Amino acid sequence: MAVPILLLLLFFSIPFSESKLNEDYYKQTCPDFQKIVRETATLKQAAQPATAAGTLRLFFHDCMVEGCDASVFIASNHVNKAERDADINQSLSGDAFEVVVRAKTALELTCPGIVSCADILAEATRDLITIVGGPFYPVKLGRKDGHVSLASKVDANLPKTNQTMDEIIKLFADKGFTIEEMVALTGGHTIGFSHCKEFTDRLFHYSPTTPTDPEINPRFAEGLKKICANYTTSPAMSAFNDVITPGKFDNIYYQNLKRGLGLLSSDHALVKDQRTRPLVELYSTNQEVFFKAFSHAMEKLGHHEIKTGQQGEVRRRCDAFNAIKA
Repeated sequence: MAVPILLLLLFFSIPFSESKLNEDYYKQTCPDFQKIVRETATLKQAAQPATAAGTLRLFFHDCMVEGCDASVFIASNHVNKAERDADINQSLSGDAFEVVVRAKTALELTCPGIVSCADILAEATRDLITIVGGPFYPVKLGRKDGHVSLASKVDANLPKTNQTMDEIIKLFADKGFTIEEMVALTGGHTIGFSHCKEFTDRLFHYSPTTPTDPEINPRFAEGLKKICANYTTSPAMSAFNDVITPGKFDNIYYQNLKRGLGLLSSDHALVKDQRTRPLVELYSTNQEVFFKAFSHAMEKLGHHEIKTGQQGEVRRRCDAFNAIKA
């Protein structure tokens, strides 16, 4: 009996992310998985160019809360307010949800009950980043979809635009991410946009004596004021995170920070804090280094608190548990 016990001890000493995930997870059970996801992502991005940015944000919001388990897809019901309906998730992209659901529908016709929504989201995110010029990185597969989705767990697990750098660094550190990885992941702001309510304090209410943050580029600030003039009555108003190349995944975001073109307070804080500024300088001058750092951080994010085996399930629909959950 000693040998089997030893083998069990060795097995359980291996992290789930390393023992369970691999790039060829669906090679036998769903060989067209990568092809279907890639084609779905390509078509959706061509039709709706904001899909890549929205999907990257969706992936981040999913993984940071309960791990990468597609819990953000679950629809609320009369007994449970799910993650998707938390205040901070109200602005998640409908196109991002749709690209995953479209891929799931196609995969259920090809290999029913095999591919998790969590794996589709991870794969589609990488494909979309690549489509808009970002780096290609390996996506290991085998995640299961989670059994829990609670709006009450969202707020404390996601960074806010008005948090201090100390608070943001601690939030990431508590989840096992270094400062370098945090700054690299924030580089995802090189694509996409933010709603005016996320940054208008810097434009209109910076201080009692100075309405506009003096460290914002003046011309940039004036342009934002025009865009966001009616943000209280038109909450959908927004601005690009990277005003120079908003649709291309590159390192211009970091260059913008040094020019006073950082949109969010949390963006601008990166170039002010002595712990993060050297990384902004590095990534702004060397896109290859940024791409490598971003790829590493995304791979790590994709393994965060994953569910495998009996810890989760393969949902039939991304927005509903297979069995009713409270």
